[in-house]
Amino acid sequence: MTKPPSNDGQFVARLTTLAQELAGAYRPATAVESAARALTDLLSPDRLSIVLLDVDTRHLTVAYDSAPDLARTDDPLVQLALRCGPRLIASRVAAEARTLGVELGKPAPAAWIGAPLLVAAGQPIGAVSVSTERRGAFGPLQLTAVQAVAAQLAVALENARLVELLSAAKREWEQTVDAITQGICIVDSKGMARRGNRQFANLVQTPITAIPGRFWLSLLPPAWAEPVSRAVTERTPTPIELRAGDRVLGFMALPLKEAGAAVLVFEDQTDKRRLQDQLIQSEKMSAIGQLIAGVAHDLNNPLASVVGFSDFLTESGEIPPALAEPLQVIRQEAERAATIVRNLLSFARSQEAERTVQQIRPILESTLALLRNQLMAHKVEATLEAEPDLPDLEVNANQITQVFVNLISNATQAIASAGRSGRIWVTARRWLDGVAVTIADNGPGIPEELVPRVFEPFFTTKKAGEGTGLGLSICQGIVKEHGGRITLDARPGSGAAFTVELPGGVSAPRPSPTAEPALDARALRVLVVDDEPHILYYMRATLESWGHTVEVATDGAYALERALAEPFDAIICDLRMPHLGGREMYQRLARQDPQAAQRIVFATGDTVRGDTLHFLESLGRPYLHKPFALAELRRVLGRLTAQPR
Repeated sequence: MTKPPSNDGQFVARLTTLAQELAGAYRPATAVESAARALTDLLSPDRLSIVLLDVDTRHLTVAYDSAPDLARTDDPLVQLALRCGPRLIASRVAAEARTLGVELGKPAPAAWIGAPLLVAAGQPIGAVSVSTERRGAFGPLQLTAVQAVAAQLAVALENARLVELLSAAKREWEQTVDAITQGICIVDSKGMARRGNRQFANLVQTPITAIPGRFWLSLLPPAWAEPVSRAVTERTPTPIELRAGDRVLGFMALPLKEAGAAVLVFEDQTDKRRLQDQLIQSEKMSAIGQLIAGVAHDLNNPLASVVGFSDFLTESGEIPPALAEPLQVIRQEAERAATIVRNLLSFARSQEAERTVQQIRPILESTLALLRNQLMAHKVEATLEAEPDLPDLEVNANQITQVFVNLISNATQAIASAGRSGRIWVTARRWLDGVAVTIADNGPGIPEELVPRVFEPFFTTKKAGEGTGLGLSICQGIVKEHGGRITLDARPGSGAAFTVELPGGVSAPRPSPTAEPALDARALRVLVVDDEPHILYYMRATLESWGHTVEVATDGAYALERALAEPFDAIICDLRMPHLGGREMYQRLARQDPQAAQRIVFATGDTVRGDTLHFLESLGRPYLHKPFALAELRRVLGRLTAQPR
């Protein structure tokens, strides 16, 4: 045991040393150990106990005890120090403690000193208990020493607690800021980064610990320097957009009170922008659907006149031989235009088209024949190879032909863009229970970064005016409706290969359609309702040539008046008309004369809109889709007149 100091100067020197030690003690355990060493050096006690009070739980814990058996927190001398200290009992410790209301209950030491650890407002946070078996060892000097050590220890413990609170708050702040999805960097007026969160560190690819003290401009990509610097100097936060490869980031500088200091906020908006683009795309598709509905109606009406007059002239038998072929060409070209409109409708709305069992080879051969002139013009040689005995497919031949036309045309244009001749290989092979058709070319191929977007609607790599970006999107929709898929093997620099996989699984044979009833020989009274004068003209001429009596009406209101005034065997009515449309006219007629409403046959050039098709299908009645052939008109009239009146 070290010899205790013998004079005031040695006491002061030891207390000074303790003060220096406690100045750097940021952990409670370190502060307690330093205080215990100082008290041991100053007093050479036989027992030294230090207890601390937990500020949150208000429970005492023994932080230090020099004896092998730790003191209990309810030890009478410890409790005496906590409640009645600072106090010196130089002799007769048990008797003196009894006068203070404390029974020791065990052999008492020769002398004892106790002192509480007090912080601001006199709140105790612990106590020091010092005892000795040497009589006369403790006096006023020793009490002063214990008081001084206890005061320094209390301050050190409070400082350690505050440092711990500050550290905990700092950790919580860091964890909170690091959890934010935006990249954040705090910069001072000298242009130095004070701190950045983890998102910012990832953004600038710099360790988070290496950010503080760096010139913030040196952390950013050079392309960002000018716009970010301009934003930092402005006192009003203004959002700007930054790009890093295919990523889009939003940036804003929030000024601090100190001039030139700011909080830089970077937000990765790539996914948000992608969602916005998808929403815009969805709105475009909706607008396209509405546009196509109007275009289909406006195109199908004149096409109906062309097809109808062609059929009428052909049936009349009075066409000079020299005009027979031109008339047939007019009819075929009108049908071709009608097919284009139907393809637009199939894009705007998924329609259950008529499917028949087909062989794939004839479809591919007819497609190549259709594109022969285009291939020759671009000096492209196309070859077809098909495995023998390929399974038949249940497909819509027109739609599948459209898919192959688009893929082969794209391959041709890709080769032509390279300014040289080329080749296209079309191969058909067995795939599961169906067929896989691969269309490969030796053109420039598709860049890897564009591959994920090739099937997006409105995405095109062609020059303005050369492509709409709808072709592959339509193809994908058609193939999916057939239960198949389109895959792409992109080979940048050496061509591309699209594979169309179509399942077999031909459904059970459909029942053969019942024979259409023949049109009665009797003359019919027919009311034709349409706002197109040319359609009314050819319908009247045709039906009258078949021996029927025909009345015409240019709007639904007059047609309703005539249908209620006289009985008609058939009412052929357009759906979309000004004033009173066909649907409204039918609903009024059904309320006033249900039997007459059963004689209506609708004719329309617009079935793209869901409400139109739903209305027609809900009636369960035949309808004509413009442009229709006269043979279709005959069949519909035959079915109508076969119904009981």
